[in-house]
Amino acid sequence: MTIKFIPPAEVLPLRSLVLRNGKLYGLCVFKEDERPDTIHLGMIDEGDNEPKCILTAFPQKKDGYEGIGYQLRGMATHPDFQGRGLGNQLVNFLAVYLKGQQVSYLWCNAREIAFRFYQNLGFEFVSDEFEVPEIGLHRVMYLRLR
Repeated sequence: MTIKFIPPAEVLPLRSLVLRNGKLYGLCVFKEDERPDTIHLGMIDEGDNEPKCILTAFPQKKDGYEGIGYQLRGMATHPDFQGRGLGNQLVNFLAVYLKGQQVSYLWCNAREIAFRFYQNLGFEFVSDEFEVPEIGLHRVMYLRLR
């Protein structure tokens, strides 16, 4: 497996499968996907050259926090590859990359099922739970980078 910067279209199959219950790819697009400052990372399987884990991140300040902030969205791992540490590697790669870009913090709206995943990476809760329609309970989580 190799971590690569990938084009926006390559994140859509896993977003659909893992995060949107198989919805059409067009319904899985984020408005930030095509921005030039948006980052799409994939853990690529050399066997079939397909991403098995993906994430998207883009500049987005979080109210109440100083410095340059990036929001992490669309983190997904193919069900056949979950539990192998691919997500950890991808987020750690992103954190190192963003530190090199002088980014101060990374934050996300984490699904309830992913709370422990993000906590194990050093993220902290910075909100109460809130409901995202058709998706479920979330909390804002924050990781200081610098």
